[in-house]
Amino acid sequence: MTKRTTILIADDETEIADLIAIHLGNEGYQTIKVFDGESAVRAIQSQPIDLAILDIMMPKLDGHEVTRMIREKYALPIIFLSAKTSDMDKITGLIIGADDYMTKPFNPMELVARVKAQLRRSSMLMNQQPQGVSPVLEAGGLKIDSDKRIVLVYGRNVELTPKEFDILHLLASHPNKVFSADNLFAQVWGESYFEGGNTVMVHIRTLRKKLGEDKDQFIKTVWGVGYKFNG
Repeated sequence: MTKRTTILIADDETEIADLIAIHLGNEGYQTIKVFDGESAVRAIQSQPIDLAILDIMMPKLDGHEVTRMIREKYALPIIFLSAKTSDMDKITGLIIGADDYMTKPFNPMELVARVKAQLRRSSMLMNQQPQGVSPVLEAGGLKIDSDKRIVLVYGRNVELTPKEFDILHLLASHPNKVFSADNLFAQVWGESYFEGGNTVMVHIRTLRKKLGEDKDQFIKTVWGVGYKFNG
């Protein structure tokens, strides 16, 4: 029997959770509904979840806290669905570890489309290795294991969010090739987005800090163009 894709819906507004579940159920997905952050964490810890849709303003644990806890152990796609609509709210959500961000009120069919896109992209990342690229990349004290999704800097383990890892791996897989911010966003997030350049810029800043870079040791800014990996 083929395993059904399981999607977690965490939202304290039961009407919204029910609406999402109906639309996802119509597409053949299995859904689990919870109404607070602690229940969301327990659900992910107790059973296989393929994707999570999280509200930000939930009781007990908010969506940001839930995402941080998820990212300590799991790489499943996360979509924020929130009444917070500012660009900074969106960028913050993506930096924390979400893969996508939708604002309320929302079109249920657009949410379904975004769920499908994230699941498709997640499946491709799990099952495909870029042609000609070794699963382990090493350069100047940096080691990236794409199979285990582990990054070491001079033997020190560096905890990265899935998006930070994907950005670093993409750049390192193409040393000295310059990627624009929009190009990085399109390839890592799998879509175009009007604030994509700002999102990438903040991710690069956080990534450099985690790597403990000395200026442009690993990721070099090519002013007015984009970013490249120093190979």
